[in-house]
This record gives sequence, C-alpha cells and structure tokens, in this order.
Amino acid sequence: MSDGDWISELYAGCSRRLIVQLYAVTGDLQEAQEAVQEAFTRALTTPRRFARLDNPEAWLRRVAVNIARTRHRRHRLLAGLLHRIGPPPVVADRSPEHLALLAALRQLPQGQRHALALHYLVDLPVDEVAATLGVSVGTVKSRLARGRQALALLLDDSGVDDSTSTGRISAHS
Repeated sequence: MSDGDWISELYAGCSRRLIVQLYAVTGDLQEAQEAVQEAFTRALTTPRRFARLDNPEAWLRRVAVNIARTRHRRHRLLAGLLHRIGPPPVVADRSPEHLALLAALRQLPQGQRHALALHYLVDLPVDEVAATLGVSVGTVKSRLARGRQALALLLDDSGVDDSTSTGRISAHS
C-alpha cells in the first residue's frame, strides 16, 4: 500500500472524530475542520516518518490542537490591533461606475488584478510592482496591458459610460 493510500484510509477513519474533538475545543466547526486538514497536510509532507508513528491519530490530534491554538492567538492579536486602530476606512465612492469597476476587477485573473491595483490604485511604478509581485518588469507590463483590455471589455459589457471607463483608474473614481 502506498503512503498516500495509507493516509487516505487514516483520513477516512479518523477525520470526523478529530473534527468533533477539535470542535469541542474551538467551538467553531470551520476552525476545527481547517485545523484537522492542516494536520493531515503536515502528515503528507513527511509520509514515511508519519507512517512510523505508534499512534498517528494522537499525533494528528496534537498537531491539530496546536494549530487551532496558534490560529486563535493570531486572531486574538489581530482583533486587538484592529480594535486599537479603529474601524477600517469606508470606501466613499459608491457610484455605479465605481461599483462596476470593482466588480470587473474581481473577474480578472489574480496576476492582472494585482498588477492593475498596485500600479493604478497604489500608484507604484512598474518596476516596484514587479518587485512586489516577484515577477519581471515585462510580465507586469503584459499583465497591465491584458488587464486594461479585459477591463475595457468587461466595463463595455456592463453598460458603463465610456467616458468613465477609458480614463485612468483611481482609488477615488
């Protein structure tokens, strides 16, 4: 039996039990499911070592509990920081054009969306966008060009007035 088959059988046999146990610890079903999945993911990174454990389910439980604790501490820390700095800024512009632009951006591939946002909304030069995204300047230029073309089509299809969709993208538009 291969390592993947063995872990799949273990997952089928004990994942529900582990999720119920973690749910009792966290009080959050989604958090419990994610912690158990992360524990299995860690087991998959070293399947041969994992297969040599005397009690793999106990190891998974311990790892999942530790993951849940770490995530809880991070959430608590983030909540404290957010409380101190106040509520997030509200997007002031709720015009149909602005909402159409945001909806169109969400439809673009991630690379194009990130390049457009960093270049046009954050006003970063192309070389800085490339450094931020860890890609070449040529890749950024290509993503910007393709993203602008895709946005033009999406905004044209949405019926947004051409005078608003052909201008420079702005965080305030």
